[in-house]
Amino acid sequence: MADLQLTDDVPPVADDGVWLACIECGETFAPFEAVRYTCDDCDGLLEVRYADLPTFEDFEGRGVWRYSDALPFDEGVSLPEGDTPLHRVPRLEAEVGVESLRVKHEGMNPTGSFKDRGMTVGVRVAQAVGVDRLACASTGNTSAALAAYGARGGMETLVLLPEGKVAAGKIAQAALHQARILEVDGNFDQCLDRVQDLAARGEAYLLNSLNPFRLEGQKTIGLEILEAHYEDYGEYPDRIVLPVGNAGNTAALYKCFRELVAAGAITEEQVPKITGAQAEGAAPMVEAIEEGYDETRRWEDVETRATAIRIGNPVNAPKALPGIRETGGTAVAVSDEEITAAQRDLAGEGVGVEPASAASIAGLRKLREQGVVEDDESVVCLTTGHLLKDPDAAAEAGAEPEPVPNDTDAILEYVDDSRSVAETVRRGTSKAADSPLVPALIAGGLGVAYLYRRLRSKE
Repeated sequence: MADLQLTDDVPPVADDGVWLACIECGETFAPFEAVRYTCDDCDGLLEVRYADLPTFEDFEGRGVWRYSDALPFDEGVSLPEGDTPLHRVPRLEAEVGVESLRVKHEGMNPTGSFKDRGMTVGVRVAQAVGVDRLACASTGNTSAALAAYGARGGMETLVLLPEGKVAAGKIAQAALHQARILEVDGNFDQCLDRVQDLAARGEAYLLNSLNPFRLEGQKTIGLEILEAHYEDYGEYPDRIVLPVGNAGNTAALYKCFRELVAAGAITEEQVPKITGAQAEGAAPMVEAIEEGYDETRRWEDVETRATAIRIGNPVNAPKALPGIRETGGTAVAVSDEEITAAQRDLAGEGVGVEPASAASIAGLRKLREQGVVEDDESVVCLTTGHLLKDPDAAAEAGAEPEPVPNDTDAILEYVDDSRSVAETVRRGTSKAADSPLVPALIAGGLGVAYLYRRLRSKE
């Protein structure tokens, strides 16, 4: 098992109070003297450590770099990023039936996903270690963020994508930011294997979440959630539910909370329960939690419409599994249909997200049905990417265009008739839900059939 205990002992290799530590064997390394992603001795994952850990009183400014005292540098390659909204969603809150529900919308970052938080730090580290070619494997969001921040930093960028498995909107972003897009005949995990080979040969600087500095930027999500929630409610949330792919955010949140506890900013009792949500077709973290495994088992065949979490070998599992378990959280798998329903319902609150993001809401719903999440809990759901990241999925989940004549009176008549039919359907459905009587169901069905005929007659 990984040793994630923070220590007060500052090793001689520390550079201005910053060093790298192996979470498996405890070996320490200088942070910027060489390119390093895993431990030289045992190949374990590395974690960035600090001699001085800040409290909330030490932060000032806005965005990711408000938290520079908790990061390796005072500033990074910035667009800028962070400072994303913590949305209120009153209808969803009432429907799910929890004390409070807020949605942290990371799709409002510059390139439309949380990955920007990691790239502002990671690209700055690339400059510090003296490399000029960046690379990543991606299901889309990483490539868009790396391409943008690489362009900002004046660096060459390579992105390896699984052929035919990435949403067009994400490829377009990487292409426009002048990244070299290499489509690999394989899945995401195989793309990551190839990028790790390139990095091992010194041909590129890897900026997937295997890179420990990426997670430093992403831990600022947790800092923003805690500060904003405390400002609104006078307390920290009981639980944070988030989509899980490579488990970088899960690991980053846990590191954020461990550092705050070590600094005395919060108590262990105030740490939110970290709860992961995965698609049923790509759920190795859920399997590990449910079966009590010490590590995840690689899923060779993964499939889900939530492309951003279509990952079968989460590289940050050694950091993330303890985070879920030690905070009293859990993990849950949801179907693509449940993800789509959650995506639609978030859109009904004005919050537009890509499918993977909606897994957090879908997961919360399932956990409420199972009685795992109590009705007196305050919950924050993390949504990780903007709806325009996957416009095809948004179009499929949304309403179809309705053809109307080029006549104002006819348009009004059509709209009013449609509204009347919709009301009939609503009333019929409501009666069916409140009563076992079959006629109510029939009325609802007739209403749907009538609306369908009306739409067809206008074509």
